[in-house]
Amino acid sequence: MSYEKEIRKHRRIAILRFLKDSPGYTSNASVLADITLSLGVPSTYDQIVTEAAWLQEQGFARYDSQADYPVITATARGVEIASGIATHPEIQRPRPRA
Repeated sequence: MSYEKEIRKHRRIAILRFLKDSPGYTSNASVLADITLSLGVPSTYDQIVTEAAWLQEQGFARYDSQADYPVITATARGVEIASGIATHPEIQRPRPRA
């Protein structure tokens, strides 16, 4: 597995876990870029937007790119992935939090 593919899997779970813990399961792409960096998964704004579109295609999030600040909202299925209840081969399985 390539390094970039592994980072994408980690970026996706970082996004979903943050959304799971956010009010309304929602955040904007700019905040998510900052959050993923603080979690050790450096991400550009464009990478976050790309992952948001992918997560929407898979049914894990809704992505509104028409807003001034693109908004991403986790779906029930996305929250299940973030919680470790469900899995997907292209998303890192979350580890238990201490």
